[in-house]
Amino acid sequence: MLLGLVGKPSCGKSTFFKAATLSDVLIASYPFATIEPNHGIGYVRVDALCKELGVRCNPRTGFCTGETRFVPVELMDVAGLVEGASEGKGLGNKFLDSLRQADMFIQIVDASGTTDTEGKEGIGDPLADVRMLENELNKWYRAIFEKVWDKLSRTIQTTKQNFAAAVAKQFSGLRVTEENVRSVLIKLKLNPENPTSWSEQDLSNFTETLRHSTKPMLIVANKIDKSGAKENLKKLKSEFPNMQIIACSADAELSLRQAANAGMIEYVQGNSSFTINEGKVNERQKTALNLIKKNVFDEFGSTGVQEILDKAVFDVLKYIAVFPAGSKLSDSKGNILPDCFLLPEGSTALDFAYSLHTDIGDKFVKAIDVRTKQPVGKNHPLKHRNGIEIMTS
Repeated sequence: MLLGLVGKPSCGKSTFFKAATLSDVLIASYPFATIEPNHGIGYVRVDALCKELGVRCNPRTGFCTGETRFVPVELMDVAGLVEGASEGKGLGNKFLDSLRQADMFIQIVDASGTTDTEGKEGIGDPLADVRMLENELNKWYRAIFEKVWDKLSRTIQTTKQNFAAAVAKQFSGLRVTEENVRSVLIKLKLNPENPTSWSEQDLSNFTETLRHSTKPMLIVANKIDKSGAKENLKKLKSEFPNMQIIACSADAELSLRQAANAGMIEYVQGNSSFTINEGKVNERQKTALNLIKKNVFDEFGSTGVQEILDKAVFDVLKYIAVFPAGSKLSDSKGNILPDCFLLPEGSTALDFAYSLHTDIGDKFVKAIDVRTKQPVGKNHPLKHRNGIEIMTS
């Protein structure tokens, strides 16, 4: 799974990326500080299965507090996108091309409105920033389709190919599936048997709707603790009622995680509070930490960074977490519940078996639910936080 961070220059993308992953990336107050995409690992929260089963897990990847399991996901931070990026402005084609493999986009918006359209210090409009990026992403998708549409549409029509299968194969690099294509055709009532008759508007509607389906987006109202940001958050929610918009202070989260690593505070990412370790901080540091408590935690409950990752994976992409768990709950080395897999909602026991290994899927006999000890068949739909043992021939 790959979550792509997008936004105009200087909106706080790299700060969000570093706060979520603690990767060593350049953070600077000038546009295009990021040139090559940065990749790192963040985490999503799952209520720990080990606590429910009366054991303590030993994660192979991620970590567990005993209450919460943190499961790794990949994040990518690309350079800021400006108006005209879909036509190459600001090296936009290069940056957009990096986003092909993303499962979804997390758009970082400067909610304080203190940077202009090119990321320079000045007056900005967060609402215009959202519209600009939506427009550039839609134009990017349209341009990719237009390169091959004439030939593809004629081939589909003359050879009577399955439209959804042909389009999904042609654009598999964008993670387009047959189901994505079919749902868009139904929604827009487009004729897949005669694509050469589609108008320019039909193609625009098709590519825009497909982009929303294959690359959904969540909006992050960053710098929420700055002057004017709360008012702009209200405007964003009013202007885009169908989008998930979450308040965030990436800078506060980064400060807290760095302070925790230095032993200055007790803090677990996503928590609604932290404890200052007296004697480990000087007065200036203590004042700064108390300002975070007042301006971020007291106002919004958290920095928002962890909530954003959780919502992206579980609410927007609709994934579930499944634990491979044998009868002893451990692997051959004695590690308790070492793994946790993220699978699309609706995945079956057989899908899970194949996600573990092709041989396990091929030799699937049945699965056992570790809670109920009851066997389930290959078509049994799994639920979030299931612990499953796969039995093979």
